[in-house]
Amino acid sequence: MTISMTGKRGLIMGVANERSIAWGIAKAMAEAGAELAFSYQGEAFGKRLTPLAESVGSDFMVDVDVTDDNSMDACFAALKDKWGSIDFVVHAIAFSDKAELTGKIRDTSRDNFKNSMAISCYSFIDVARRAAEIMPNGGTLLTLTYQGSNRVTPFYNVMGVAKAALESATRYLANDLGPDGIRVNAISPGPMKTLAGAAIGGARKTYKHTGENAPLRDNATLEAVGGTAVYLASDAGACTTGEIIRVDGGFHVLGMPQPENI
Repeated sequence: MTISMTGKRGLIMGVANERSIAWGIAKAMAEAGAELAFSYQGEAFGKRLTPLAESVGSDFMVDVDVTDDNSMDACFAALKDKWGSIDFVVHAIAFSDKAELTGKIRDTSRDNFKNSMAISCYSFIDVARRAAEIMPNGGTLLTLTYQGSNRVTPFYNVMGVAKAALESATRYLANDLGPDGIRVNAISPGPMKTLAGAAIGGARKTYKHTGENAPLRDNATLEAVGGTAVYLASDAGACTTGEIIRVDGGFHVLGMPQPENI
């Protein structure tokens, strides 16, 4: 079955470069027929994003700081002015001080904890509130998480706590917005070679370990994550909400490494 997103319009938040998970999603959605807008933060990311956005036929880019109410208001006002309404938002935004992703979580600073939670979790709630106001016919909100939310992953530290909060927020938002026909889901890929992933201590070992031990003996691809997002945001995902969809080669089902790796 071919899944189409023709006629659907939405915002992609968090593309850093062509290896970003958000870009894999954007590319898949554009290929399925969706019309896209993009947000970025700061001039440097804007320069990287411009050719990517143009490659999928998008001329709508807006500089957004998710910690600033005025910036967020301006973004969604611009979307309303351009399209009137939207059908989906992809939230691929997370942050923690890189220096605190190498030691122990007991050493997490108060400031970094608050900042990590605000950007990695609260921003999705903030986005959902604004997006819902311009989804009169229902829609889809998607965010990205990782298994470090519920299973201890070396060096993931405060990000694991933030992702656990994000997954809980996904379920609560699904319940809040369900009566309005708005579905809220999270995609949980395995480790991927992205700019964000590289900031985590031991990232290469985690990637290798997952690829060698997952039932499919491989890590997730941008294409696989993108296809999952297309399903969730299309009419094919009409009855799916409040879910954490894992795209990790099945690694999450394991209780121990494969026999050949013990």
